[in-house]
Amino acid sequence: MSAFIIRRLLQSVVVVALMSLLVFVGVNVVGDPVHMLVSPEAPQEEIERIIRNLGLDRPVHEQYLFFVKNALNGDLGRSFVFGEPALKLIIQRMPATFELAFAALLMAIVFGIPLGIYAGIYPDRVSSKLIMSGSILGFSLPTFWVGLMMIMVFAVMLGWLPSTGRGETVSLLGLKVSFLTIDGLRHILMPALNLALLKISLVIRLSRAGAREAMHLDYVKFARAKGLRESRVVMVHVMKNIMIPVVTVLGLEFGSLIAFSVVTETVFAWPGMGKLIIDALHNLDRPVIVAYLMIIVLVFVIINLMVDILYSILDPRVRIKDAGR
Repeated sequence: MSAFIIRRLLQSVVVVALMSLLVFVGVNVVGDPVHMLVSPEAPQEEIERIIRNLGLDRPVHEQYLFFVKNALNGDLGRSFVFGEPALKLIIQRMPATFELAFAALLMAIVFGIPLGIYAGIYPDRVSSKLIMSGSILGFSLPTFWVGLMMIMVFAVMLGWLPSTGRGETVSLLGLKVSFLTIDGLRHILMPALNLALLKISLVIRLSRAGAREAMHLDYVKFARAKGLRESRVVMVHVMKNIMIPVVTVLGLEFGSLIAFSVVTETVFAWPGMGKLIIDALHNLDRPVIVAYLMIIVLVFVIINLMVDILYSILDPRVRIKDAGR
């Protein structure tokens, strides 16, 4: 097990190193932030001074080496616009985005797995067909349109839920969270559901496919022949085997919930990293863009590592195959 984890850690380090190069070079060859920061009427001497102060007068490879040296010390650069460390700006917004992503992931698990298993065990029932039709809608409807419709129905027409903002927050381990207050839960419900719809549909289809396949396998038939209750057969024998692909997909999808929550955060004015990165892209604030992308890369790498470890626990054959290479 330790050799398996060490191998995955080394692979993760290589991935982060390669992605840091691609991210830094890709961001630095697009556009010129000086034109966004300096007035067109500014004298040439002023423009050259700003270029030197920002370190943009050096070749890209020197800028990259300087970035890597500082990144190893926890410094991902200073924002061109705000004049503050880019990492600090992102960390200030990170709890809100992570809270929204966790809420959406929880909804995907709570709704997706039971509905998918039900549709897989009873595929011919009308309710199962309605569940699968709903999952198709979840895949098909644009996130921004669903968000706007939610605001129109539940906030404007019915007045049940607030349409924007994060609501009341409290401090938990030094971080501001909103899910511990009633007002915060009312604010997070719509954006979390909007962000979770695609993931719920995905989990429903994965769980249904796994359940339908497992119900015809010999070990399930044998468990039923022994007289075990149907609930025990499903919860112990079927659930354990369908969780391997579900855990893998949910782990990877959690990274996408964080990375691609920009649309939801924009529609619901959720004060997370999405608004920050939109402003950074508009102003070509390279340090903030690079820092954001590197954090997303680290999130994906860490999640992949955790999924690999959890996968090996659920299915020991993964460790055996990996050790035999």
